[in-house]
Amino acid sequence: MSCPKCIEGSVLPGEPTGSIQPDFQGAYLAPAPANSGSNGAKNFSIVFLTDGFGLPLKNCKILADKLASDLGCDVWVPDYFAGRPIVDLNTLVAPQRADQKMTILDWIKMIILTIPKIPAFVASRPSVVDRRLAVFFQTLKEKKSYEQIGAVGYCYGGSTAIRLASTDLINTAVICHPGTFTLEEIRRIKVATSWACAEVDIFFPDSLRLQSEAEFESRRGSDRFVDYEFKVYPATAHGFAARPNTEYADIMEAHEASFQQTVAWFKKTLST
Repeated sequence: MSCPKCIEGSVLPGEPTGSIQPDFQGAYLAPAPANSGSNGAKNFSIVFLTDGFGLPLKNCKILADKLASDLGCDVWVPDYFAGRPIVDLNTLVAPQRADQKMTILDWIKMIILTIPKIPAFVASRPSVVDRRLAVFFQTLKEKKSYEQIGAVGYCYGGSTAIRLASTDLINTAVICHPGTFTLEEIRRIKVATSWACAEVDIFFPDSLRLQSEAEFESRRGSDRFVDYEFKVYPATAHGFAARPNTEYADIMEAHEASFQQTVAWFKKTLST
């Protein structure tokens, strides 16, 4: 469920420009630019699924703002932890590079930090989060008129995006260094997916990535085939797309490249 990489990262520079929407279960909204409707774009939106830090870590809001600007659409960040993130901001520490192994001390520290959060993990287990998201999507349907919805998820949100990709709630997904999931969940995916992968990832090792790719490729030529891509970013570890170490130029380059991968995928798979 958790590893030392889940509590590592840096705070991105800048300040959010969107706002919290009480009528949407406290979701953060990064609105489309005022002039975005003049370019003929169809009415679509992105749902941004956070890592375990949730809304309190401003990175998700800053990235949502950038997506809204680059894609010209509304970007929503639902509070699917219901105000109780599974990781506290005060546990955020600078990550190690991919080639630096986690020590026994790292694991001991993680266990000590995780024990007090066990109730929060239970309160936001996948089945509960999925029910909260079902309510959120229903609210979007009732109050908005989006023709298509894409989802991008990071870490815990990546696992959530995998589950959403097997439903009719979204039309496409980007999955960034996901948390735990099963091959059976991969087999149920029925929308196009783009994967931003870390070089070293305890949750998503090369063996599981290759099995996932093989599952998608095995569908080619059948009516179950969905478009897909996997990109692995050298020198990176779990969390780089959401919480990059700003001290390392190559990690920041990978972070930006994964963001551009996300933008390009949504431009490709959502109608414009």
